[in-house]
Amino acid sequence: MKRVIKMSQAWIAALFLGLVLTGCGGSSSETASTEPGGTDNGTPSTQPSEPAPDRTLVLSWSAPETRVDSTQLSPLDLSKYVIRYGTNRDSLDQTLVIDNAGGVDNWSHEFTNLSSGTWYFTVQVEDVNGLRSEPAGIVSGNV
Repeated sequence: MKRVIKMSQAWIAALFLGLVLTGCGGSSSETASTEPGGTDNGTPSTQPSEPAPDRTLVLSWSAPETRVDSTQLSPLDLSKYVIRYGTNRDSLDQTLVIDNAGGVDNWSHEFTNLSSGTWYFTVQVEDVNGLRSEPAGIVSGNV
């Protein structure tokens, strides 16, 4: 009988509620100005404006507690999390693997330097025997 890790509705809800927008802002640009205290000679000088705030999303989730067959799953049985993400919900083209996942009940990961727009995420868990869950429901956040 094949054992697969169950992604419970509570786990998916925790994943969804854990996606938090922590930073967002405009883009960096240059501004033209005349020389301070001088006359405008028709040649603008450029000064960089303030850098754009870091575009960051924090994804949080809890370790699953049961497998599909309803048997208990200890956090010590977990090996890794595989996070797929991207700006197209139908093609999550980036992957982050978090190894050594055993023994921790609650997780979060900060994604930094994201481009402006909507980002989509899903998480899978793999146990020490190499069995991987189905992906959790897709969650999204805007930066």
